[in-house]
Amino acid sequence: MSDSVVWRIALIAAVVIAASGVALWRRRRGADAPTQPRHLTPTQLSRVDFRDPDRDWLVVAFTSATCSTCRDIAAKVSVLESRHVAVHEVEYSSDRELHARYDIDAVPMVLIADGNGVVQWARVGPTSATDLWAALARVRDPQLPASSCAAHDHSDVSE
Repeated sequence: MSDSVVWRIALIAAVVIAASGVALWRRRRGADAPTQPRHLTPTQLSRVDFRDPDRDWLVVAFTSATCSTCRDIAAKVSVLESRHVAVHEVEYSSDRELHARYDIDAVPMVLIADGNGVVQWARVGPTSATDLWAALARVRDPQLPASSCAAHDHSDVSE
């Protein structure tokens, strides 16, 4: 055998060994965990699922009794109730059917829906009272700047 043939066989053997090593390393490393969207918020609510379906706006807080942040959110959304705004807390252990119907997989979740049930604003996780008031003001008055609602009259929200 000539030197060039030996050299080619050695090169092919080295490539096969390297490829086998890479394949073995990848197999042992395992597959990356799949990425999946989480904590999706509903985009539409059936207003008849909640009290006062005839009001202009609906604020829904999906909560759980075992969640300390949820107690805080429930207190914050309760003050948004007015003659134009219905507020409904949906606590998991007492209303599992609504959690299941809207596929709620994380709490607290706050939704603000218009008179047709179209969700105009949603938040998963802790939310400040200021952010809730500002979100309600913005959905009620789309002309309001997103950064501040200081110029907006909130007098009818607390009625």
